[in-house]
Amino acid sequence: MVIMRTGLPAPRRSRGFTLIELLLAFMVFALSFAVVLEILSGSMRNTVRARQFTEAALTAQSVMDQVGVEIPLEPGYGTTGEDGDYRWSLEIYEYAGAESDMNAVELAELTQIALLQVDLEVAWGEPPRDRSEHFSTIKAVLANRLENVR
Repeated sequence: MVIMRTGLPAPRRSRGFTLIELLLAFMVFALSFAVVLEILSGSMRNTVRARQFTEAALTAQSVMDQVGVEIPLEPGYGTTGEDGDYRWSLEIYEYAGAESDMNAVELAELTQIALLQVDLEVAWGEPPRDRSEHFSTIKAVLANRLENVR
């Protein structure tokens, strides 16, 4: 130890980082980087799922818009089709109504309107990662028009 003229020990010179300090810093950086990558990959998966569901919903809207125009609005009618990567299956049947919705059925009978339920299943992807969504709506048609079709 070198003693200066003032009687105090001379300050020790810093020689840089030790190997242990560098390894520890690298480990902290690597773990932080791994966490950030996991967050980003999860975000990308969610973005892809959202895009696929949006495209499925747009496909469903497109098919539902064709019901009564290009697709006959008749009870018992069913059809399938494809739109790009999306497969769909459509079924039309008379709306029976739920217990809470019996007023709508009674009103339809009084006004000579028939209610038809249109169910649409849109599927995409390949097994084991295939997905599907169910869409349903109720269409009203004049009862006498429906009787002419039968």
